[in-house]
Amino acid sequence: MVKITYVEHNATEHVIDVPVGISLMQAAVNHAIPGIEGDCGGLCACGTCHVYVPGEFVELTGVADELESGMLAFAFDTKPCSRLSCQIKATAAMEGVRILMPARQY
Repeated sequence: MVKITYVEHNATEHVIDVPVGISLMQAAVNHAIPGIEGDCGGLCACGTCHVYVPGEFVELTGVADELESGMLAFAFDTKPCSRLSCQIKATAAMEGVRILMPARQY
């Protein structure tokens, strides 16, 4: 397990233990983290798990591939650091990663 911090748009923080190998979206849904919905169940088909990955964590979480980038085109308030949390799998190296959430998903 790794500790991941999810930060809501209003700065409320949720620190949870995430099993290695699970997506950050699934972990958030499992812990009822507000602001991450995951309507498609993690299939990279809806964009309702949109998050921002601060620059210092990009190397650990990777960058969006073509499919994910296409889905992000439909997300609210995207930025260069935008990702779909369903496409980020937890690894042991991610201990302490902070994930920021947009004001809304739609």
